[in-house]
Amino acid sequence: MSSHASGVVAGPAGMPGRPFGTTLTAMVTPFDAGGAVDLDKVGELAVRLVDAGNNGLVVNGTTGESPTTTDAEKVDIIRATVEAVGERATVISGIGTYDTAHSIELARQAEQAGAHGGLLVTPYYSRPQQAGLLAHFTAVADATGLPIMLYDIPPRSVVAIAPDTLKKLAEHPRIVAVKDAKGDLQAGSEVIAATDLVYYSGDDPLTLPWISVGAVGIVSIIAHVVGPHVKALVDAANAGDLATARRIHLALMPVHRAMGRTGGGAGLVFARTALAQAGFDTGTPRLPQVPATAEQAAQIATDLSELAPLDTLVIPGSDATT
Repeated sequence: MSSHASGVVAGPAGMPGRPFGTTLTAMVTPFDAGGAVDLDKVGELAVRLVDAGNNGLVVNGTTGESPTTTDAEKVDIIRATVEAVGERATVISGIGTYDTAHSIELARQAEQAGAHGGLLVTPYYSRPQQAGLLAHFTAVADATGLPIMLYDIPPRSVVAIAPDTLKKLAEHPRIVAVKDAKGDLQAGSEVIAATDLVYYSGDDPLTLPWISVGAVGIVSIIAHVVGPHVKALVDAANAGDLATARRIHLALMPVHRAMGRTGGGAGLVFARTALAQAGFDTGTPRLPQVPATAEQAAQIATDLSELAPLDTLVIPGSDATT
């Protein structure tokens, strides 16, 4: 088993074995009324999320609408986020595309802009072989000093990262973590047992199951609006307080239902809608995403109203309150 990951500290929230923190939000990108990136709102949202318990933020990911933002906008988003919370939380930037050369360019500009790490998604659309994945991830990781979180999401990329490929990638000194959004706990457990790669759930409903088999946290969408609940779940699960973690997990079911109201893959629309209902407007998504309908927004509001208050789920003095 390699040992590099356990000692890597990626940013302010990093700690041995948890290089990017434990409770991270994949942050939406606020746009102004004209559709431009609203950098003031980017900073305000980052502060709001960290104040709510997040110790890491992922910018320029799918939830941040990275397919529709320019490279220059991505740099501005990183800088605004780091300026706002870079001393309080780890800031990771999405750097992955289906083009290795472009991914290397994005990694270098993310490093120069002050990001603490890079989120490197499986190349999508082109469906490379495992040898291609290995070469792609290695080339990008070689290009900078950034610690890398691989993003395994076959629903979007089609191709999954095979366990044997992950085991080989684990030997790279800067490939330290995996965001898993394929939901295969058996495959993930195999990699966790054989390597020091640090696992993060990439699916909010699976946070507790993933931590139960060795993951350390979540890259969340729902934490845009229920950050304290998500943090308490992660903290309780990591502390071995399964009873508290299970109560919070079950209480979050209406929130997971709400996230599905806008269709598969449209978590960013849920996040924008829920933030607006909470009094924080992040603007309209860029096409091809569209805002929630009035009916969807009403359903989301109803679902969120069913969430039990956190103080009814956490017993004072439990590990989740410390």
